[in-house]
Amino acid sequence: MIDRRQLLVGMGAAAVCASIPDTAAAAPLAKVKQLRVLRVSAYLDNRPWSWMQNGRLVGIDVEIAEALAKGLGVRADLAGFTADESVDDDLRNTVWRGGLLGFVPADVMMHVPFDRAFAARNDQVAIVCPYYREGFALACDRDAADCEAAPVQFKGKRLAAELDSIPDFYFLGSFGGQLARDVVHYPSGFDAVTAVAERKADVVLASRAQIESVLGTGAAPHVARRKGPIPLLTSPGWDIGMAVRENSRSLGDAIETLMAAMAASGELAAIFARQGVTYTPALAA
Repeated sequence: MIDRRQLLVGMGAAAVCASIPDTAAAAPLAKVKQLRVLRVSAYLDNRPWSWMQNGRLVGIDVEIAEALAKGLGVRADLAGFTADESVDDDLRNTVWRGGLLGFVPADVMMHVPFDRAFAARNDQVAIVCPYYREGFALACDRDAADCEAAPVQFKGKRLAAELDSIPDFYFLGSFGGQLARDVVHYPSGFDAVTAVAERKADVVLASRAQIESVLGTGAAPHVARRKGPIPLLTSPGWDIGMAVRENSRSLGDAIETLMAAMAASGELAAIFARQGVTYTPALAA
């Protein structure tokens, strides 16, 4: 199963969205329009994509969901949920079956790996519309570490990483374990980046979106991002998409059309920019 952290291993406008093909087809788009509500599930602790602020869900995925609902002429009903042990579990709990504690299935789930092998074993859903290409980045406090240096030279520095994540495993296991004692764990990659911004850590490895969302505010001019490749980190990056129920492919088609228009108009890039993140189209077409 793909853990949401393990997903970080690396699982033009017309090419912005595509679905992983299948043979089934159905049309619950009509039901969404009849009820005039698009129910969208998003993670509660996935900043800058979705998180709780002042009692409501906010973030890139939330803004995209609201824009999609507006494009369909319906109201967005955002349902936040806590990640289970795997993304497979999240799809089951929030899209095609519902949670054991009464979570009503959503029409769309945001932030799903756009990966063929993953899609093949989750045949109750259709994974559609890859909308972002994610990857890893390294950032450092300029006064504490040379971000372009070989990472082994970070020995003795405070190395920030999300607990049990690929960045965590990288720091712990690479270079013969020489950096293992210097790792400081945080609940999320965003928190790890914030620690460097607040000078509570010296070096951070996190997703590009997490680093950009913290540094994009300009509040941490002392933090530099590594320009060169990260040695021994083999992840090529990964595409992020959405999931709809298998019998909701017409809804998936409508979402793809709307997202392509949002990319062409610049609306999608503007949504990302409001969180300090550079919009990077997915590679999947």
